[in-house]
Amino acid sequence: MHIHILGIGGSFMGGLAIMARQLGHRVTGSDQSVYPPMSTQLEEQGIALMQGYGASHLEPAPDLVIIGNALSRGNPEVEAVLNRGLPYTSGAAWLYDFVLRTRWVLAVAGTHGKTTTASMLTWILEQAGLEPGFLVGGIPLNFGLSARLGGDRFFVIEADEYDTAFFDKRSKFVHYRPRTAILNNLEYDHADIFPDLAAIQRQFHHLVRSVPGEGLIIVPASDASLDEVLRMGCWTPVQKTRLEGDVEGADWAARLLKPDAGRFEVLRAGRSCGEVAWELTGTHNARNALSAIAAAAHVGVAPNEAVALLGTFRNVKRRLEIRAEIDGITLYDDFAHHPTAIATTLEGLRARVGDARIIAILEPRSNTMRMGVHVDALGGSLAAADESIIYQAPDLGWNAERVAAASDRIRVSHSIESIVERLRHEARPGDHIVFMSNGGFGGIHVRAAEALRERVG
Repeated sequence: MHIHILGIGGSFMGGLAIMARQLGHRVTGSDQSVYPPMSTQLEEQGIALMQGYGASHLEPAPDLVIIGNALSRGNPEVEAVLNRGLPYTSGAAWLYDFVLRTRWVLAVAGTHGKTTTASMLTWILEQAGLEPGFLVGGIPLNFGLSARLGGDRFFVIEADEYDTAFFDKRSKFVHYRPRTAILNNLEYDHADIFPDLAAIQRQFHHLVRSVPGEGLIIVPASDASLDEVLRMGCWTPVQKTRLEGDVEGADWAARLLKPDAGRFEVLRAGRSCGEVAWELTGTHNARNALSAIAAAAHVGVAPNEAVALLGTFRNVKRRLEIRAEIDGITLYDDFAHHPTAIATTLEGLRARVGDARIIAILEPRSNTMRMGVHVDALGGSLAAADESIIYQAPDLGWNAERVAAASDRIRVSHSIESIVERLRHEARPGDHIVFMSNGGFGGIHVRAAEALRERVG
């Protein structure tokens, strides 16, 4: 079968392309912009990429078109699909029908930490010999791919609440029908499709309704928004995770043994399951680990085994990923899309590097960020950095000076070139420079590294 994917450059649709190829289909795809690491993944899988959208991409006619949720009526390729009467479906519907329907699905939902938690869970199941399939919104360094079919029994899916397609406005995750569901956290996001938090909570309630009574839902012990979701109705056993505090009263708890959460003890119902010691930083990752361990236990992996296996977990690309170390200066790439994620990443790094100087370079790029929904929270989210630069992109819908005006440690730049030049002249040995964006950020990581190497000579 020839499957053509519209919007193939996104992490979700690109993952579908990889699995469709593994199923033996011929796969092609179109997108407005495809950049690494997804473009590299797809090319390595032998998937033909077409730049932009046009009716000619549908010649000869594919057997099935999968349409991504970023595309809408008026797109020339979408219009050609409809006018020619070609068979089409959404990515989420195809995934359920051809991959998930016969498997034990472990879904990871929430505003933050979905990719990392799903990657942790997949690694535990993989090392335990369960051969899970998976689809996540990044590239786990332990695997080098964002998706694979795996064996016939288990599948780990990053469960996104974003809408499904222009013809199906339900959240994608309602298609997945998980037996094990992790609800990491819940805050207001995706302002381009949800008018308020209550609208997102309603979608999470729909997800909860789909989990069987013999399944399991895992939630943090102190998330008021998720508590409200569960009060709407829940027919499934719930286990709660807790970081520090009343660890004796939680189903799963973590006791920090290092301030940066590089080492912590895991407890189940107050009894120790061992210690996690790894290279990751931040209490958010300790929370993610608890959820992954709890979900793995639901499919039969002993908690002490899961704890030990996490010691070999490597993070996901673009999650505080070290991109270069030049003249004592460390450059990181981080997938930042929300003030809470920015704050937890920087706080985790601060706990690890102590008094060393941290410089945060932020591109507000997500739809919600560009709309200015989180403007008032951005300044506080950068507090753990010694200096911050906000990139004022031409399409940013608000003036970043609003954030900079509240702090003499925050500056605004209108070009990537000026940011690179500032770093060339001002960065010094011992600095930690974090580039934060959920896009390619104009290749700033490579350009800054080149500038610093030239400076060293």
